[in-house]
Amino acid sequence: MNPRELRASLSLASIFGLRMLGMFIILPVFTPWTQSQPGWNLQLAGIAIGVYGLVQAILQIPMGRLSDRHGRKALLYFGLAAMAAGSFACALSTTPLGMIAGRTLQGVGAVSGVAIAFAADLTRETQRSKAMAIIGSTIGAAFMVSFVAAPSLEQWIGLHGIFAVTGALALAAIAVTRWVVPDAPAVRSAPRAPAFSQVLRVPELIRLDFGIFVLHAVLMAMFVVAPVALVRAGLPLPHHWWIYLGAMAGGLVLVMPALGARTFRRERPVLLGAIGVLTLGIAVLAASLESVAGIAVALVIVFGGFNVLEAKLPALVSRAAPRDARGAATGVYSSVQFLGTFVGSAAGGAIAQHFGFVATLGACLVLLLAWLGVAWNMGDFVPAASGVAGH
Repeated sequence: MNPRELRASLSLASIFGLRMLGMFIILPVFTPWTQSQPGWNLQLAGIAIGVYGLVQAILQIPMGRLSDRHGRKALLYFGLAAMAAGSFACALSTTPLGMIAGRTLQGVGAVSGVAIAFAADLTRETQRSKAMAIIGSTIGAAFMVSFVAAPSLEQWIGLHGIFAVTGALALAAIAVTRWVVPDAPAVRSAPRAPAFSQVLRVPELIRLDFGIFVLHAVLMAMFVVAPVALVRAGLPLPHHWWIYLGAMAGGLVLVMPALGARTFRRERPVLLGAIGVLTLGIAVLAASLESVAGIAVALVIVFGGFNVLEAKLPALVSRAAPRDARGAATGVYSSVQFLGTFVGSAAGGAIAQHFGFVATLGACLVLLLAWLGVAWNMGDFVPAASGVAGH
């Protein structure tokens, strides 16, 4: 990578990291927090977590198309400002309705697809997978920091303080966008109908979009269940950090060959294997809900599969997308990702409230098995100079 590409990749990765830190950091503590608050139940907790994803799902495609027509930076400014405003609204909220409204405003900051497309604009095709790997690694790091720091932060500054920190991080991301991210020429897009026609007709993109939907639905449903299950198994919330730290470190060790080895020239076996690992982890979790040690082992397996999938999927989308509809393709991808966030949180909370934790995890297993079926005939995405997916 040349210096400009490296600067672009690192700065956009930092924006992703700051946003994802703000999104992930409430997951380990939000549901347990609601258990001690008047007016809350698991179903409302799931809606509050998931409404962010619903609004993101609605807005990712329009934001991606607007960025194709009018440039990326202006859309990043708008989205990050909305994220900051919603975070501060949550920090001031004292009721479920107010918290849900603040989460809705957070969701207006639908710029994930814009940032992925921006990274593609600023890198050569031969270097694009490296840029996406940097972004994916930053998302993984934000995920790890969030889950380790959240229980302690909740004790020190409370959930409302965590939301205030999230707002400050969004403002910091605006500064990075303004002064660190390189400018790029305006992107001219194809007419609306052909661009979306191309995106919706590419089989590999459809498979990848379904995959990211399932991945985030399962993740969110799992974190309606896992933190409360740990408390019920006898581990107080302030001590959850060491479970998450150990699980994520173990997960990274488990999947390091898939993330780093150059011998993996074909993506299909890696993705199918990662989906299988994630499925195994959810099954182990369903069988271990009364044991702290069993939950910890399950989370190691889950994070192992998640780390591979979260890093690989965005790079594959950028390679499968038509060149003149990249913003549309990443917008669709991000939209279904956040739709998965909403469905997983809302449905996971409702199932847990009415049918129990095992039923929630059983629904996750059904989704993962469906993903295995959809992904089975995917192409191998053999790296080539053209960057076009192999079949």
